[in-house]
Amino acid sequence: MSENEFIPQWFEGDFPEDSYRSIFKWGDRKGYKHPNKRLYRHMVNVFEMNDSDFENPVGLGFEKMDKEVAVGLKKNEVEFFVELLGEENIFSDTYTRLIRSYGKGMIDALRLRHEIVENIADLVLAPRSTADVEAIVAYCNERKIPVYVFGGGSSVTRGTEAVKGGVTLDMGVHMNDVVEFNEKDQTITVQAGMMGPDLESLLNEAMQKLGAKRNYTCGHFPQSFEFSSVGGWVVTRGAGQNSTYYGKIEDLVMAQEYVTPIGTLQTGAYARQATGPDYNQIMIGSEGAFGVLTQVTLKIFRHMPEAKTYFAMMFASWEEGLDAVREIMQGEFGLPSVFRLSDPEETDIGMKLYGIEGTPADTILKALGFEPMKKCLMLGMVDGDKAYTKTVKRRVKKVLRNYRTFDLTPFKATQRWEHGRFADPYMREDLQDYGLLIDTLECSVRWDQLEDVHATVRVFIKERPKTVCMTHLSHMYPQGANLYFIFIGKMQNLDEYLGLQYGILEKIKDSGAAMSHHHGVGKQTSPWLKEMAGEPYMQMLKALKDHFDPKNIMNPGGTLGLDMSDAQVNKVWSTDL
Repeated sequence: MSENEFIPQWFEGDFPEDSYRSIFKWGDRKGYKHPNKRLYRHMVNVFEMNDSDFENPVGLGFEKMDKEVAVGLKKNEVEFFVELLGEENIFSDTYTRLIRSYGKGMIDALRLRHEIVENIADLVLAPRSTADVEAIVAYCNERKIPVYVFGGGSSVTRGTEAVKGGVTLDMGVHMNDVVEFNEKDQTITVQAGMMGPDLESLLNEAMQKLGAKRNYTCGHFPQSFEFSSVGGWVVTRGAGQNSTYYGKIEDLVMAQEYVTPIGTLQTGAYARQATGPDYNQIMIGSEGAFGVLTQVTLKIFRHMPEAKTYFAMMFASWEEGLDAVREIMQGEFGLPSVFRLSDPEETDIGMKLYGIEGTPADTILKALGFEPMKKCLMLGMVDGDKAYTKTVKRRVKKVLRNYRTFDLTPFKATQRWEHGRFADPYMREDLQDYGLLIDTLECSVRWDQLEDVHATVRVFIKERPKTVCMTHLSHMYPQGANLYFIFIGKMQNLDEYLGLQYGILEKIKDSGAAMSHHHGVGKQTSPWLKEMAGEPYMQMLKALKDHFDPKNIMNPGGTLGLDMSDAQVNKVWSTDL
């Protein structure tokens, strides 16, 4: 068999319902997306592997998750929850408790592949209403039982890890309905457990499903969109891939309801107000440390897919690309919704992933002198009404005339990215089955520090031999952008992985960037928060925590840099928090 004909036997099929793989697998149980031939060959070359290394996958995780972790609650405490919710809404088996405590970060996947079960809740509870949540929180506060909250399970920051035991509230079982649809104000209020696709489907078909005069969109599409909840978006300050136009979640929230140990709190639903510090903004991003988000009111937008327009451009260099996207963001003629610029290494891999390499477009780029590992790919999409989208696209292209570019719009580069944008995470398991680990970290930067942050982090990652480091800008603003690092290395050892992750976080902090743009903090990034934000900020967080949760029952164990363990404070490379 020739080199070009070899195709790895990527796993695709059934696996045991109660296996470790059933927990760490991304997304739909039957969902897959495999590296294409060009991307596979690139991985082989970078990591100095050969086809024989991809003939026999190892550590597929088919073993049964048969570990038993005893419930640490007292008998009368369990009986209280059973009486309140009914036995059908109480889950005490270790498998369910593990699923509701781990997220989808690489540390979670590695632990499961190594059959490490730790830091899980004693019970998983499925509240049916705000009244149920109020009763649970009040009882847990009285008994000092820790309370954690689970939404869609897509956290990559150890956000839901129940390091103190206690109970985890699964909001998605029952609390996933529409509370109110207000077309006059153009808002929708939903329970926190509603999943992203369910919300978007309701809005896209609002005329049919909600009796509306027109159809709408929320405009919020994180890469985890298909498997994340509205509540999760809010409490982590998440961002969707169309955020450059629609805004991050903190721009979309109008009002919220939280159940806290000191009572149920409702913020006001006003477009703007001048009544002191913004209550909404205090609660957004609180990651369950102050209380349980039960419902949220969101702004919505007219859904006009027929007016959506696309553009794509290749720059000759990273520096020119940065100058161009900044000029566009500061041009004040309108904003794209999706706006992404890949650095040279990500561009090189993107050419393979999105099927551009080897096409006539690739041939033309080479003929025009666009060099590998120098050229940079920009992708864009514009939402709004037809006149707006046409104007923005025209003005973007006017700006780009001043730069060395090649127009990839006719080759539908952005449409190819859009088609697979939610499926790319499925490749994580494929690579890890053969000993290759892929993970991400992101940060927020100003334009004047962007190049230094990018170079600092990239140099550190590249100090590790045979390691891929891809970076892109997304979620852009007139004053800065999100820098999203994707790194791939050959490793399966937990300490080796944590050493690399902690080193990257340290470099992000040292370079002066904000430690997170949209993934939140969780228990992973907490050790760096004080050094980034300062002691006065931490004192404010502690004051809020003491106010809302004086007995520290809400998501204890390090979230937001609060009540961290010695290992966290000292940044020890350990899975044991």
